[in-house]
Amino acid sequence: MTTLTFAQMNEASRAVGSPLFADLPGDIGVSFEFFPPKTEGMDKTLWESIETLRPLKPRFVSVTYGAGGSTRERTHNTVARIARETGIPAAAHLTCVDASRAEIDDVARAYWEAGVRHIVALRGDPPRAGERFVAQPDGYTSSADLVAGLRRVADFEISVGAYPEQHPEAPDSASDLEHLRRKLDAGAQRAITQFFFEPDTFFRFRDAAANAGVTAELVPGILPVSNVANLLRMAKATGTSVPDWMARLFDGLDDKPAARQLVAATVAAEQCRRLYAGGVRHFHFYTLNRAELAYAICHMLGVRPVAPAQELAA
Repeated sequence: MTTLTFAQMNEASRAVGSPLFADLPGDIGVSFEFFPPKTEGMDKTLWESIETLRPLKPRFVSVTYGAGGSTRERTHNTVARIARETGIPAAAHLTCVDASRAEIDDVARAYWEAGVRHIVALRGDPPRAGERFVAQPDGYTSSADLVAGLRRVADFEISVGAYPEQHPEAPDSASDLEHLRRKLDAGAQRAITQFFFEPDTFFRFRDAAANAGVTAELVPGILPVSNVANLLRMAKATGTSVPDWMARLFDGLDDKPAARQLVAATVAAEQCRRLYAGGVRHFHFYTLNRAELAYAICHMLGVRPVAPAQELAA
C-alpha cells in the first residue's frame, strides 16, 4: 500500500476543500501521442495540433506505428519531421508485428540517423482482428525481446506499455506485472499505461507494481472522451472498464459537439487532478490528433505556454 507523504496528504485535503483547479503551480510534465496522417487534410490538422501544443514544452511527443510499408513510412516521416522542425523530443512507436529482427533493426537505425532518440517499444496487435499475435520465425517474440534488441542497435531512450487493468491476453495480474518488470529490466526507462477512467485504478496498479519490484516511472495514459461509441469499441479491445456514469454523462450530446468537448475536457481534467493529488506529475495524452482537449486540460492543471524569454532564462 502506498504511504502518502505529508505534502501529498495536504494536497489531497486541498483538492477536496477548495476549487479543484485553483492556483495549481503547473509542476507537471506532459507528453502527447499522435497517429500518422493518411490524407492531406489530416496532415494539416496534425501539424496545427502540434503547433498548438508545442508552447507547453512537452517532455516528448510520440507517433503510433502499424506493421506494413505505407504506415511504417508515414510514421517515420512524421517523427523525423517533428524532430527536424519543431525541437520537441520525438518518440517513434515500434512493434514486433510482421517483420524480421533485421527489418526492425533497420527501422530503428533509420530513426537514429534521423535524430530520433526515443522509441516506444510495443509488441503490437495482430494485423487482422480476432487473431492472436504470432512472432515471425526470425522476428522479435515480445516487447521485452524488442527492448533488448533496441538496446543493441543504439542508446535509445525507451518507453513501454502497461495495463493498469491487466492485458487482455494475460492469464492473471501477477504474470502481467512480471512481464512489465521484464520489459523494464531489459532496458526501458518508463511505462506508459493504457487509458483508464478511475484514478483508483492507477493507484492500485502503482501499488501492485511497486510490490512486484517495479521502480521505474509509471505514466498514466489519459484519453479525453469525445465519442462514447468509439470509446466503447476501444475499451472492449483493450479490456478497459468504462464507468456506467460516463455513458450517462454524455447521453444527449451526440449532436452538440461543442458541449461534448466541454464535458470531455472537464471529466479528463478532474481525473488528472485527482491523480495529481496522489502524487502523479507526468501525464501522457492520447490526442487523436486534436489539440483542443489536451490543451484545455493542461491549462486547468496549471501548464501554461513557455515564452521565449522564459526559455532563455531557464
